[in-house]
Amino acid sequence: MSEYRHEYKYICSGQQLALIGNNIEGLMQPDKYTGDGKGYVVRSLYFDDCHDSCLYDNINGNDPREKFRVRVYNANMSYIRLELKRKEKGKTRKSSCRIDEALCWEMVQGRPLKMDAIDADIYRKFCLWQNERLLRPKVIVEYDRIPYVYRDGNVRVTFDMNIRSGSDVERFMEDRIVTRPVMPLNQHILEVKFDELIPDFLYAAIQTEKLRQTTYSKYYICRKYGGNKL
Repeated sequence: MSEYRHEYKYICSGQQLALIGNNIEGLMQPDKYTGDGKGYVVRSLYFDDCHDSCLYDNINGNDPREKFRVRVYNANMSYIRLELKRKEKGKTRKSSCRIDEALCWEMVQGRPLKMDAIDADIYRKFCLWQNERLLRPKVIVEYDRIPYVYRDGNVRVTFDMNIRSGSDVERFMEDRIVTRPVMPLNQHILEVKFDELIPDFLYAAIQTEKLRQTTYSKYYICRKYGGNKL
């Protein structure tokens, strides 16, 4: 089981991200999964129950709170993960397991799943929520991510840009989907994730622009301005 981590979020302009990128160059390395170092596209399908409990837990700041999503990178359906994100006492924990295309398609369609299809606690919990809480796909969240890592302290910094929402959840597995921007022009999200402490020199490099921490939720904003609305 994964551990709880700190997760700080900041709203930034493209110019601010460029400056922070220059500051951390040489201090952090591009994530090994970026390939050419230019990042990748993150696409997630978020689920909620018939009462939109996950959405309103977020709006009301309930603690703890959880939500399920299915995630792929660069629309590559050969590597699909079911993830459960839990927020508790200001920290975040993400648990996950791999699923195949056939199972993903069943989830996208909102069809009842077999509890024993995968031997993973997170999958069994998803099936339980699906049966008891009528969990269904609600919205697609997609954005361009440039990630950096500092392995000595398990620090991860990501630039999440061009955040967009898709309402046609049944097209989640297609190469290209129709989306719409959900943030004002030239607004993006900086995320900083770490275990217990972030080195002072990294924090100083990121805070050059005197950024303000925010409780921004991609799921909430994409539900509000796209997808199956509130």
